[in-house]
Amino acid sequence: MKLRSIAANSPVRRAHWQALGLSEEDLLKPKIAVVNSSSELAVCFAHLDGVAKVVKEAIREAGGVPFEVRTTAPSDFITGAAKTGSYILGARDLVTNDIEAQVEAALLDGMVCLTSCDKTPPGHLMAAMRLNIPTLLVIGGYQASGMIDGDHVDIEDLFSGGVREALGGEMKHSVADMTKQAVRGPGVCAGMATANTMHCVVEALGMCMPGSAPVRANSEKMFDFARAAGRRIVGMVEEDLTPRKIMTEGAFRNAAAMVLAVSGSINAIKHLQATATEGGLPVDLYAIWDEMGRKVPTLSAVRPNGAVRIEQFEDAGGARAMLKQLEPVLDLDVLVASGKPMSEDLADAAVGDADIIRPLERPISDGPSIAILKGSLAPESAVVKLGIRDGSRPESFAGTARVFESTQAAMAAISEGKIQKGDVMVLRGQGLKGGPAMGGGASFVLFGIDAAGLAKDVAMVTDGQLSGLCLKGLTVAEVAPEAAAGGPIGKVRDGDRIEIDLDTRRIDLMVPAEELAGRDAVGTDFPVHADGWLGIYREIVQPMSTGAVLVDVKR
Repeated sequence: MKLRSIAANSPVRRAHWQALGLSEEDLLKPKIAVVNSSSELAVCFAHLDGVAKVVKEAIREAGGVPFEVRTTAPSDFITGAAKTGSYILGARDLVTNDIEAQVEAALLDGMVCLTSCDKTPPGHLMAAMRLNIPTLLVIGGYQASGMIDGDHVDIEDLFSGGVREALGGEMKHSVADMTKQAVRGPGVCAGMATANTMHCVVEALGMCMPGSAPVRANSEKMFDFARAAGRRIVGMVEEDLTPRKIMTEGAFRNAAAMVLAVSGSINAIKHLQATATEGGLPVDLYAIWDEMGRKVPTLSAVRPNGAVRIEQFEDAGGARAMLKQLEPVLDLDVLVASGKPMSEDLADAAVGDADIIRPLERPISDGPSIAILKGSLAPESAVVKLGIRDGSRPESFAGTARVFESTQAAMAAISEGKIQKGDVMVLRGQGLKGGPAMGGGASFVLFGIDAAGLAKDVAMVTDGQLSGLCLKGLTVAEVAPEAAAGGPIGKVRDGDRIEIDLDTRRIDLMVPAEELAGRDAVGTDFPVHADGWLGIYREIVQPMSTGAVLVDVKR
Protein backbone atom coordinates (compact mmCIF):
# COMPACT_ATOMS: atom_id res chain seq x y z
CA MET A 1 0.00 0.00 0.00
CA LYS A 2 1.34 3.38 -1.04
CA LEU A 3 0.46 6.10 1.48
CA ARG A 4 1.92 9.49 0.62
CA SER A 5 0.55 11.09 3.76
CA ILE A 6 2.58 8.84 6.09
CA ALA A 7 5.77 10.32 4.67
CA ALA A 8 4.41 13.77 5.43
CA ASN A 9 3.13 12.89 8.90
CA SER A 10 5.04 15.62 10.72
CA PRO A 11 4.28 16.53 14.34
CA VAL A 12 2.46 19.71 13.33
CA ARG A 13 0.24 17.79 10.90
CA ARG A 14 -0.49 15.19 13.56
CA ALA A 15 -1.37 17.96 16.01
CA HIS A 16 -3.83 19.50 13.56
CA TRP A 17 -5.42 16.18 12.69
CA GLN A 18 -5.65 15.00 16.27
CA ALA A 19 -7.40 18.26 17.11
CA LEU A 20 -9.97 17.27 14.49
CA GLY A 21 -10.59 14.02 16.36
CA LEU A 22 -8.27 11.63 14.53
CA SER A 23 -6.53 8.96 16.56
CA GLU A 24 -2.96 7.70 16.23
CA GLU A 25 -4.41 4.69 14.40
CA ASP A 26 -6.26 6.98 11.98
CA LEU A 27 -3.02 8.69 11.06
CA LEU A 28 -1.79 5.42 9.53
CA LYS A 29 -4.88 4.94 7.35
CA PRO A 30 -5.40 6.06 3.74
CA LYS A 31 -6.43 9.70 3.73
CA ILE A 32 -9.06 10.42 1.11
CA ALA A 33 -10.28 13.79 -0.15
CA VAL A 34 -14.02 14.03 -0.74
CA VAL A 35 -14.17 16.86 -3.29
CA ASN A 36 -17.51 18.62 -2.97
CA SER A 37 -18.81 21.50 -5.08
CA SER A 38 -21.99 21.95 -3.05
CA SER A 39 -23.53 25.38 -3.55
CA GLU A 40 -26.75 27.14 -2.67
CA LEU A 41 -26.45 29.18 -5.87
CA ALA A 42 -27.46 26.36 -8.22
CA VAL A 43 -29.78 23.39 -8.02
CA CYS A 44 -27.16 21.34 -9.91
CA PHE A 45 -25.09 21.15 -6.71
CA ALA A 46 -27.67 21.72 -3.98
CA HIS A 47 -27.88 18.06 -2.93
CA LEU A 48 -24.18 17.20 -2.79
CA ASP A 49 -23.74 17.69 0.96
CA GLY A 50 -25.97 14.66 1.45
CA VAL A 51 -23.90 12.68 -1.04
CA ALA A 52 -20.67 13.69 0.70
CA LYS A 53 -22.00 12.39 4.01
CA VAL A 54 -22.68 8.96 2.52
CA VAL A 55 -19.28 8.79 0.80
CA LYS A 56 -17.43 9.75 3.99
CA GLU A 57 -19.26 7.10 6.02
CA ALA A 58 -18.33 4.45 3.45
CA ILE A 59 -14.66 5.52 3.46
CA ARG A 60 -14.52 5.18 7.23
CA GLU A 61 -16.16 1.75 7.09
CA ALA A 62 -13.58 0.64 4.52
CA GLY A 63 -10.68 1.70 6.72
CA GLY A 64 -9.89 5.13 5.36
CA VAL A 65 -10.06 8.66 6.70
CA PRO A 66 -12.14 11.15 4.68
CA PHE A 67 -11.46 14.88 4.42
CA GLU A 68 -14.17 16.93 2.74
CA VAL A 69 -12.87 19.87 0.67
CA ARG A 70 -14.78 22.41 -1.41
CA THR A 71 -14.23 23.81 -4.88
CA THR A 72 -15.91 26.39 -7.09
CA ALA A 73 -19.30 25.36 -8.49
CA PRO A 74 -19.93 26.64 -12.04
CA SER A 75 -23.50 26.30 -13.29
CA ASP A 76 -24.25 27.45 -16.83
CA PHE A 77 -27.63 28.96 -16.02
CA ILE A 78 -26.51 30.71 -12.82
CA THR A 79 -22.84 31.65 -13.00
CA GLY A 80 -23.23 32.29 -16.73
CA ALA A 81 -25.01 35.57 -16.00
CA ALA A 82 -22.00 37.91 -16.06
CA LYS A 83 -19.54 38.76 -18.84
CA THR A 84 -21.66 37.04 -21.53
CA GLY A 85 -21.15 33.66 -19.87
CA SER A 86 -17.36 33.77 -19.84
CA TYR A 87 -17.06 32.42 -16.31
CA ILE A 88 -18.45 29.02 -17.32
CA LEU A 89 -15.55 27.46 -19.22
CA GLY A 90 -13.10 29.62 -17.28
CA ALA A 91 -14.29 28.00 -14.05
CA ARG A 92 -13.53 24.49 -15.31
CA ASP A 93 -9.83 25.07 -14.81
CA LEU A 94 -10.43 26.76 -11.47
CA VAL A 95 -11.91 23.45 -10.28
CA THR A 96 -8.76 21.61 -11.36
CA ASN A 97 -6.42 24.08 -9.74
CA ASP A 98 -8.55 24.29 -6.60
CA ILE A 99 -8.18 20.52 -6.19
CA GLU A 100 -4.42 20.68 -6.66
CA ALA A 101 -4.13 23.50 -4.13
CA GLN A 102 -5.89 21.40 -1.49
CA VAL A 103 -5.48 17.71 -2.24
CA GLU A 104 -1.99 17.69 -3.70
CA ALA A 105 -0.77 20.35 -1.28
CA ALA A 106 -1.85 18.18 1.64
CA LEU A 107 -0.37 15.01 0.06
CA LEU A 108 -3.60 13.07 0.44
CA ASP A 109 -3.65 9.50 -0.83
CA GLY A 110 -6.74 9.46 -3.01
CA MET A 111 -9.93 11.33 -3.79
CA VAL A 112 -13.60 10.88 -4.52
CA CYS A 113 -15.03 13.75 -6.59
CA LEU A 114 -18.76 14.52 -6.41
CA THR A 115 -19.39 15.45 -10.02
CA SER A 116 -22.48 17.22 -11.23
CA CYS A 117 -22.97 20.10 -13.70
CA ASP A 118 -21.18 20.58 -17.03
CA LYS A 119 -17.76 21.78 -15.89
CA THR A 120 -17.13 19.76 -12.73
CA PRO A 121 -16.77 16.36 -14.50
CA PRO A 122 -13.96 17.61 -16.78
CA GLY A 123 -12.46 19.64 -13.94
CA HIS A 124 -12.35 16.49 -11.84
CA LEU A 125 -10.96 14.32 -14.64
CA MET A 126 -8.27 16.90 -15.41
CA ALA A 127 -7.27 17.04 -11.74
CA ALA A 128 -7.19 13.24 -11.57
CA MET A 129 -4.76 13.08 -14.48
CA ARG A 130 -2.64 15.93 -13.17
CA LEU A 131 -2.33 14.63 -9.59
CA ASN A 132 -2.35 10.94 -10.62
CA ILE A 133 -3.55 9.66 -7.25
CA PRO A 134 -6.30 7.01 -7.02
CA THR A 135 -9.54 8.77 -7.94
CA LEU A 136 -13.21 7.95 -8.39
CA LEU A 137 -16.02 10.20 -9.57
CA VAL A 138 -19.49 9.94 -8.06
CA ILE A 139 -22.24 10.95 -10.50
CA GLY A 140 -24.58 13.50 -8.90
CA GLY A 141 -27.53 12.67 -11.13
CA TYR A 142 -30.08 14.53 -13.22
CA GLN A 143 -32.99 16.68 -12.11
CA ALA A 144 -36.66 15.82 -12.27
CA SER A 145 -38.75 17.84 -14.70
CA GLY A 146 -42.48 18.55 -14.94
CA MET A 147 -45.57 18.46 -17.09
CA ILE A 148 -48.00 21.02 -18.53
CA ASP A 149 -51.33 19.73 -19.81
CA GLY A 150 -49.85 16.31 -20.45
CA ASP A 151 -46.73 17.66 -22.18
CA HIS A 152 -43.31 16.99 -20.72
CA VAL A 153 -41.38 20.21 -20.02
CA ASP A 154 -37.69 20.42 -19.16
CA ILE A 155 -34.89 22.97 -19.30
CA GLU A 156 -34.40 22.54 -23.06
CA ASP A 157 -38.01 23.55 -23.68
CA LEU A 158 -37.59 26.56 -21.43
CA PHE A 159 -34.31 27.64 -23.07
CA SER A 160 -35.65 27.45 -26.61
CA GLY A 161 -39.06 28.81 -25.55
CA GLY A 162 -37.49 31.88 -23.99
CA VAL A 163 -35.72 32.74 -27.23
CA ARG A 164 -38.83 32.05 -29.29
CA GLU A 165 -40.96 34.30 -27.09
CA ALA A 166 -38.37 37.09 -27.26
CA LEU A 167 -38.56 36.94 -31.06
CA GLY A 168 -42.36 37.03 -31.04
CA GLY A 169 -42.83 33.39 -32.01
CA GLU A 170 -45.95 31.35 -31.27
CA MET A 171 -45.88 29.40 -28.00
CA LYS A 172 -47.90 26.36 -26.98
CA HIS A 173 -47.13 27.03 -23.31
CA SER A 174 -46.10 30.31 -21.76
CA VAL A 175 -42.55 30.83 -20.55
CA ALA A 176 -43.98 31.67 -17.12
CA ASP A 177 -45.68 28.27 -16.91
CA MET A 178 -42.61 26.43 -18.24
CA THR A 179 -40.39 28.20 -15.70
CA LYS A 180 -42.46 26.63 -12.90
CA GLN A 181 -42.25 23.12 -14.32
CA ALA A 182 -38.89 22.77 -16.11
CA VAL A 183 -36.84 22.01 -13.00
CA ARG A 184 -38.50 20.02 -10.22
CA GLY A 185 -35.54 18.99 -8.07
CA PRO A 186 -31.77 18.94 -7.69
CA GLY A 187 -29.34 17.63 -10.27
CA VAL A 188 -28.23 18.45 -13.81
CA CYS A 189 -30.27 19.21 -16.93
CA ALA A 190 -32.56 16.35 -17.96
CA GLY A 191 -31.35 15.37 -21.42
CA MET A 192 -28.21 14.37 -23.28
CA ALA A 193 -26.69 17.82 -22.92
CA THR A 194 -23.15 18.40 -21.68
CA ALA A 195 -23.62 17.21 -18.09
CA ASN A 196 -25.18 13.83 -18.86
CA THR A 197 -22.81 13.44 -21.82
CA MET A 198 -19.85 13.93 -19.48
CA HIS A 199 -21.36 11.56 -16.92
CA CYS A 200 -21.50 8.90 -19.65
CA VAL A 201 -17.92 9.79 -20.59
CA VAL A 202 -16.80 9.19 -17.00
CA GLU A 203 -18.26 5.68 -17.20
CA ALA A 204 -16.68 5.00 -20.59
CA LEU A 205 -13.29 6.09 -19.22
CA GLY A 206 -13.66 3.68 -16.29
CA MET A 207 -13.50 6.44 -13.69
CA CYS A 208 -16.70 5.67 -11.74
CA MET A 209 -18.39 2.61 -10.34
CA PRO A 210 -19.84 0.58 -13.24
CA GLY A 211 -23.47 1.42 -13.93
CA SER A 212 -23.34 4.87 -12.32
CA ALA A 213 -24.48 7.00 -15.25
CA PRO A 214 -26.91 8.47 -15.85
CA VAL A 215 -28.87 8.35 -12.61
CA ARG A 216 -31.79 10.13 -11.00
CA ALA A 217 -30.50 12.65 -8.49
CA ASN A 218 -31.11 11.71 -4.86
CA SER A 219 -32.38 8.26 -5.82
CA GLU A 220 -31.45 5.25 -3.73
CA LYS A 221 -29.50 3.98 -6.71
CA MET A 222 -27.39 7.15 -6.71
CA PHE A 223 -26.65 6.78 -3.00
CA ASP A 224 -25.79 3.09 -3.47
CA PHE A 225 -23.14 4.05 -6.01
CA ALA A 226 -21.85 6.76 -3.67
CA ARG A 227 -21.41 4.18 -0.91
CA ALA A 228 -19.73 1.77 -3.31
CA ALA A 229 -17.30 4.49 -4.42
CA GLY A 230 -16.43 5.33 -0.83
CA ARG A 231 -15.59 1.71 -0.14
CA ARG A 232 -13.75 1.13 -3.42
CA ILE A 233 -11.44 4.15 -3.23
CA VAL A 234 -9.67 2.69 -0.19
CA GLY A 235 -8.96 -0.47 -2.17
CA MET A 236 -7.69 1.57 -5.11
CA VAL A 237 -5.19 3.30 -2.80
CA GLU A 238 -4.02 -0.09 -1.51
CA GLU A 239 -3.64 -1.32 -5.11
CA ASP A 240 -2.08 1.96 -6.30
CA LEU A 241 -4.61 2.04 -9.15
CA THR A 242 -4.04 5.55 -10.46
CA PRO A 243 -5.84 7.54 -13.19
CA ARG A 244 -3.04 7.27 -15.74
CA LYS A 245 -3.32 3.47 -15.53
CA ILE A 246 -7.03 3.76 -16.34
CA MET A 247 -7.24 6.73 -18.71
CA THR A 248 -5.04 5.37 -21.49
CA GLU A 249 -5.37 6.07 -25.20
CA GLY A 250 -7.75 3.12 -25.49
CA ALA A 251 -9.97 4.61 -22.79
CA PHE A 252 -10.18 7.87 -24.70
CA ARG A 253 -11.21 5.98 -27.84
CA ASN A 254 -13.94 4.30 -25.80
CA ALA A 255 -15.11 7.67 -24.52
CA ALA A 256 -15.27 9.04 -28.07
CA ALA A 257 -17.34 6.02 -29.12
CA MET A 258 -19.73 6.67 -26.24
CA VAL A 259 -20.31 10.31 -27.14
CA LEU A 260 -20.82 9.47 -30.81
CA ALA A 261 -23.28 6.68 -30.00
CA VAL A 262 -25.44 8.84 -27.74
CA SER A 263 -25.02 11.91 -30.00
CA GLY A 264 -23.75 13.82 -27.02
CA SER A 265 -22.48 17.36 -26.54
CA ILE A 266 -19.65 18.64 -28.74
CA ASN A 267 -18.12 20.12 -25.57
CA ALA A 268 -16.96 16.62 -24.64
CA ILE A 269 -14.20 16.78 -27.26
CA LYS A 270 -12.31 19.68 -25.72
CA HIS A 271 -12.88 18.34 -22.21
CA LEU A 272 -11.41 14.97 -23.14
CA GLN A 273 -8.49 16.62 -24.91
CA ALA A 274 -7.83 18.74 -21.82
CA THR A 275 -7.91 15.64 -19.62
CA ALA A 276 -5.36 13.88 -21.82
CA THR A 277 -3.19 17.00 -21.93
CA GLU A 278 -3.18 17.29 -18.14
CA GLY A 279 -1.78 13.78 -17.90
CA GLY A 280 0.84 14.32 -20.60
CA LEU A 281 -0.84 11.67 -22.75
CA PRO A 282 0.09 12.36 -26.40
CA VAL A 283 -3.27 11.76 -28.03
CA ASP A 284 -5.09 13.91 -30.57
CA LEU A 285 -8.78 13.72 -29.67
CA TYR A 286 -9.75 15.48 -32.88
CA ALA A 287 -8.05 12.76 -34.93
CA ILE A 288 -9.55 10.05 -32.69
CA TRP A 289 -12.97 11.62 -33.19
CA ASP A 290 -12.64 11.53 -36.93
CA GLU A 291 -11.48 7.91 -36.81
CA MET A 292 -14.20 6.69 -34.44
CA GLY A 293 -16.85 8.73 -36.23
CA ARG A 294 -16.37 6.51 -39.25
CA LYS A 295 -17.08 3.42 -37.12
CA VAL A 296 -19.78 4.46 -34.66
CA PRO A 297 -23.37 5.26 -35.68
CA THR A 298 -26.05 6.83 -33.49
CA LEU A 299 -27.54 4.19 -31.21
CA SER A 300 -29.78 6.25 -28.96
CA ALA A 301 -32.02 9.30 -29.38
CA VAL A 302 -32.25 10.99 -26.00
CA ARG A 303 -33.49 14.58 -26.06
CA PRO A 304 -32.48 16.90 -27.72
CA ASN A 305 -31.66 14.30 -30.38
CA GLY A 306 -35.05 12.60 -30.31
CA ALA A 307 -38.07 11.91 -28.14
CA VAL A 308 -36.40 9.54 -25.64
CA ARG A 309 -36.19 10.94 -22.12
CA ILE A 310 -33.09 10.49 -19.99
CA GLU A 311 -35.13 8.41 -17.53
CA GLN A 312 -35.86 5.90 -20.30
CA PHE A 313 -32.19 5.75 -21.23
CA GLU A 314 -31.24 5.05 -17.61
CA ASP A 315 -33.93 2.39 -17.26
CA ALA A 316 -32.71 0.71 -20.46
CA GLY A 317 -29.28 0.24 -18.87
CA GLY A 318 -27.68 3.64 -19.39
CA ALA A 319 -24.03 4.10 -20.26
CA ARG A 320 -23.10 0.56 -19.23
CA ALA A 321 -25.65 -0.91 -21.63
CA MET A 322 -24.34 1.38 -24.36
CA LEU A 323 -20.80 0.10 -23.74
CA LYS A 324 -22.17 -3.43 -24.09
CA GLN A 325 -23.65 -2.58 -27.50
CA LEU A 326 -20.36 -0.94 -28.51
CA GLU A 327 -18.16 -3.89 -27.52
CA PRO A 328 -17.06 -4.71 -31.11
CA VAL A 329 -15.45 -1.27 -31.54
CA LEU A 330 -14.09 -0.76 -28.00
CA ASP A 331 -10.67 -1.37 -26.53
CA LEU A 332 -11.72 -3.99 -24.00
CA ASP A 333 -8.26 -4.44 -22.50
CA VAL A 334 -8.31 -1.09 -20.70
CA LEU A 335 -8.50 -1.15 -16.91
CA VAL A 336 -11.51 0.34 -15.15
CA ALA A 337 -12.08 1.41 -11.55
CA SER A 338 -12.85 -2.14 -10.43
CA GLY A 339 -9.26 -3.07 -11.29
CA LYS A 340 -10.51 -5.41 -14.01
CA PRO A 341 -10.24 -5.06 -17.77
CA MET A 342 -13.37 -3.64 -19.35
CA SER A 343 -14.03 -7.00 -21.02
CA GLU A 344 -14.56 -8.62 -17.61
CA ASP A 345 -16.41 -5.64 -16.27
CA LEU A 346 -18.97 -5.79 -19.09
CA ALA A 347 -19.41 -9.57 -18.95
CA ASP A 348 -22.67 -9.33 -17.02
CA ALA A 349 -23.88 -6.03 -18.50
CA ALA A 350 -27.37 -6.18 -19.99
CA VAL A 351 -29.43 -4.01 -22.32
CA GLY A 352 -32.89 -3.46 -20.92
CA ASP A 353 -34.47 -2.08 -24.09
CA ALA A 354 -32.73 -2.59 -27.44
CA ASP A 355 -35.00 -0.04 -29.10
CA ILE A 356 -33.76 2.72 -26.81
CA ILE A 357 -30.11 1.57 -26.78
CA ARG A 358 -29.67 -0.14 -30.12
CA PRO A 359 -27.02 -2.60 -31.33
CA LEU A 360 -24.44 -1.55 -33.92
CA GLU A 361 -26.15 -3.53 -36.67
CA ARG A 362 -29.46 -1.69 -36.12
CA PRO A 363 -28.57 1.97 -35.59
CA ILE A 364 -30.95 4.88 -35.44
CA SER A 365 -28.86 6.59 -38.10
CA ASP A 366 -25.47 6.37 -39.73
CA GLY A 367 -22.58 8.20 -38.09
CA PRO A 368 -20.98 10.41 -37.28
CA SER A 369 -23.32 12.30 -34.98
CA ILE A 370 -20.46 14.77 -34.41
CA ALA A 371 -17.87 15.50 -37.09
CA ILE A 372 -14.52 17.30 -37.16
CA LEU A 373 -14.05 19.64 -40.11
CA LYS A 374 -10.95 21.34 -41.49
CA GLY A 375 -10.32 23.65 -44.40
CA SER A 376 -9.24 27.14 -45.35
CA LEU A 377 -11.70 28.63 -42.85
CA ALA A 378 -10.64 26.24 -40.06
CA PRO A 379 -7.01 25.15 -40.64
CA GLU A 380 -6.79 23.48 -37.21
CA SER A 381 -10.29 22.20 -36.50
CA ALA A 382 -13.99 22.92 -36.26
CA VAL A 383 -16.85 20.86 -34.87
CA VAL A 384 -20.34 20.22 -36.19
CA LYS A 385 -23.10 18.26 -34.49
CA LEU A 386 -25.35 16.32 -36.84
CA GLY A 387 -27.34 14.29 -34.35
CA ILE A 388 -29.66 11.83 -36.02
CA ARG A 389 -28.92 11.96 -39.74
CA ASP A 390 -32.47 11.65 -41.05
CA GLY A 391 -32.36 14.31 -43.75
CA SER A 392 -33.99 16.98 -41.62
CA ARG A 393 -30.78 19.05 -41.54
CA PRO A 394 -28.55 19.92 -44.49
CA GLU A 395 -25.18 18.20 -44.62
CA SER A 396 -23.67 20.52 -47.18
CA PHE A 397 -24.13 24.21 -47.65
CA ALA A 398 -22.75 26.96 -49.83
CA GLY A 399 -23.77 30.51 -49.14
CA THR A 400 -22.95 34.13 -48.59
CA ALA A 401 -21.29 35.29 -45.38
CA ARG A 402 -23.09 37.68 -43.05
CA VAL A 403 -20.56 38.67 -40.39
CA PHE A 404 -21.37 39.61 -36.79
CA GLU A 405 -19.06 40.65 -33.98
CA SER A 406 -21.58 40.09 -31.17
CA THR A 407 -24.57 37.98 -30.19
CA GLN A 408 -26.68 41.12 -29.85
CA ALA A 409 -26.01 42.21 -33.43
CA ALA A 410 -26.76 38.73 -34.77
CA MET A 411 -30.01 38.46 -32.80
CA ALA A 412 -31.09 41.91 -33.98
CA ALA A 413 -30.53 40.90 -37.61
CA ILE A 414 -32.70 37.81 -37.12
CA SER A 415 -35.42 39.76 -35.33
CA GLU A 416 -35.49 42.44 -38.04
CA GLY A 417 -35.78 39.89 -40.85
CA LYS A 418 -32.39 40.75 -42.34
CA ILE A 419 -31.20 37.12 -42.58
CA GLN A 420 -32.18 35.48 -45.84
CA LYS A 421 -32.20 31.99 -47.28
CA GLY A 422 -28.67 31.05 -48.36
CA ASP A 423 -26.89 33.21 -45.78
CA VAL A 424 -24.06 31.88 -43.65
CA MET A 425 -24.12 33.74 -40.35
CA VAL A 426 -20.53 34.18 -39.13
CA LEU A 427 -20.38 34.99 -35.42
CA ARG A 428 -16.82 35.63 -34.32
CA GLY A 429 -14.89 36.96 -31.34
CA GLN A 430 -16.50 34.22 -29.24
CA GLY A 431 -13.48 31.97 -28.73
CA LEU A 432 -11.10 31.16 -25.90
CA LYS A 433 -9.41 34.57 -25.95
CA GLY A 434 -12.11 36.52 -27.74
CA GLY A 435 -14.97 35.51 -25.47
CA PRO A 436 -13.06 35.14 -23.28
CA ALA A 437 -13.47 31.47 -22.39
CA MET A 438 -15.98 31.00 -25.20
CA GLY A 439 -18.52 33.29 -23.59
CA GLY A 440 -20.76 35.25 -25.90
CA GLY A 441 -23.95 33.29 -26.29
CA ALA A 442 -23.61 31.65 -29.70
CA SER A 443 -26.31 29.22 -28.57
CA PHE A 444 -28.87 32.03 -28.40
CA VAL A 445 -28.24 32.85 -32.04
CA LEU A 446 -28.75 29.25 -33.03
CA PHE A 447 -32.07 29.08 -31.17
CA GLY A 448 -32.96 32.41 -32.79
CA ILE A 449 -32.36 30.98 -36.26
CA ASP A 450 -34.62 28.06 -35.40
CA ALA A 451 -37.32 30.29 -33.91
CA ALA A 452 -37.33 32.36 -37.12
CA GLY A 453 -37.95 29.22 -39.19
CA LEU A 454 -34.59 29.46 -40.94
CA ALA A 455 -32.86 26.34 -39.62
CA LYS A 456 -32.99 24.51 -42.97
CA ASP A 457 -32.10 27.52 -45.08
CA VAL A 458 -29.29 29.22 -43.14
CA ALA A 459 -25.94 27.95 -41.85
CA MET A 460 -24.01 29.33 -38.91
CA VAL A 461 -20.25 29.40 -38.33
CA THR A 462 -18.68 30.53 -35.05
CA ASP A 463 -15.44 30.36 -33.11
CA GLY A 464 -17.59 30.07 -29.97
CA GLN A 465 -19.02 27.00 -28.30
CA LEU A 466 -22.59 25.72 -28.17
CA SER A 467 -24.72 24.57 -25.30
CA GLY A 468 -25.13 20.82 -25.15
CA LEU A 469 -28.85 21.48 -25.60
CA CYS A 470 -28.25 22.85 -29.11
CA LEU A 471 -29.19 20.77 -32.12
CA LYS A 472 -30.70 23.11 -34.67
CA GLY A 473 -29.81 23.37 -38.35
CA LEU A 474 -26.25 23.28 -39.67
CA THR A 475 -23.85 24.99 -37.28
CA VAL A 476 -20.08 24.77 -37.34
CA ALA A 477 -18.65 25.76 -33.95
CA GLU A 478 -15.28 26.09 -32.18
CA VAL A 479 -13.56 27.16 -35.40
CA ALA A 480 -9.80 27.18 -34.76
CA PRO A 481 -7.74 29.25 -34.87
CA GLU A 482 -10.27 31.72 -33.50
CA ALA A 483 -10.53 35.31 -34.72
CA ALA A 484 -8.72 36.66 -31.66
CA ALA A 485 -5.74 34.40 -32.44
CA GLY A 486 -5.50 35.57 -36.03
CA GLY A 487 -7.52 32.75 -37.60
CA PRO A 488 -9.05 33.10 -41.08
CA ILE A 489 -12.50 33.55 -39.53
CA GLY A 490 -11.25 37.00 -38.53
CA LYS A 491 -10.75 37.90 -42.19
CA VAL A 492 -14.20 36.94 -43.45
CA ARG A 493 -16.15 39.83 -44.98
CA ASP A 494 -19.83 40.24 -45.82
CA GLY A 495 -20.48 38.72 -49.23
CA ASP A 496 -17.70 36.13 -49.13
CA ARG A 497 -18.69 32.64 -50.20
CA ILE A 498 -18.39 29.84 -47.64
CA GLU A 499 -18.71 26.16 -48.49
CA ILE A 500 -19.40 23.39 -45.96
CA ASP A 501 -19.27 19.73 -46.99
CA LEU A 502 -19.68 17.07 -44.34
CA ASP A 503 -18.90 14.17 -46.67
CA THR A 504 -15.38 15.50 -47.22
CA ARG A 505 -15.19 17.04 -43.71
CA ARG A 506 -14.38 20.45 -45.24
CA ILE A 507 -15.22 24.06 -44.45
CA ASP A 508 -13.69 26.53 -46.87
CA LEU A 509 -13.64 30.28 -47.38
CA MET A 510 -13.79 30.71 -51.14
CA VAL A 511 -11.48 33.72 -51.31
CA PRO A 512 -8.16 33.60 -53.22
CA ALA A 513 -5.20 33.15 -50.91
CA GLU A 514 -3.54 36.29 -52.22
CA GLU A 515 -6.60 38.41 -51.48
CA LEU A 516 -7.04 36.87 -48.05
CA ALA A 517 -3.39 37.49 -47.16
CA GLY A 518 -3.87 41.18 -47.86
CA ARG A 519 -6.82 41.59 -45.54
CA ASP A 520 -6.51 42.85 -41.98
CA ALA A 521 -7.70 40.42 -39.34
CA VAL A 522 -10.16 41.52 -36.67
CA GLY A 523 -10.32 40.24 -33.12
CA THR A 524 -7.75 42.22 -31.19
CA ASP A 525 -10.31 44.74 -29.91
CA PHE A 526 -12.14 42.54 -27.40
CA PRO A 527 -15.82 43.45 -26.90
CA VAL A 528 -15.83 42.06 -23.35
CA HIS A 529 -13.48 43.72 -20.88
CA ALA A 530 -11.83 41.04 -18.80
CA ASP A 531 -9.83 41.76 -15.69
CA GLY A 532 -9.31 39.64 -12.59
CA TRP A 533 -9.58 35.92 -13.24
CA LEU A 534 -10.95 36.32 -16.77
CA GLY A 535 -8.06 38.60 -17.67
CA ILE A 536 -5.61 35.95 -16.48
CA TYR A 537 -7.54 33.31 -18.43
CA ARG A 538 -7.49 35.36 -21.64
CA GLU A 539 -3.75 35.87 -21.29
CA ILE A 540 -2.65 32.29 -20.66
CA VAL A 541 -5.28 29.95 -22.17
CA GLN A 542 -3.82 27.52 -24.70
CA PRO A 543 -5.34 26.60 -28.10
CA MET A 544 -8.20 24.19 -28.73
CA SER A 545 -5.66 21.54 -29.75
CA THR A 546 -4.77 21.23 -26.04
CA GLY A 547 -8.40 21.20 -24.92
CA ALA A 548 -8.00 24.83 -23.81
CA VAL A 549 -5.85 24.08 -20.79
CA LEU A 550 -4.07 26.94 -19.09
CA VAL A 551 -0.55 25.56 -19.23
CA ASP A 552 0.38 22.87 -21.75
CA VAL A 553 3.04 21.04 -19.77
CA LYS A 554 4.34 17.79 -21.23
CA ARG A 555 4.42 15.67 -18.12
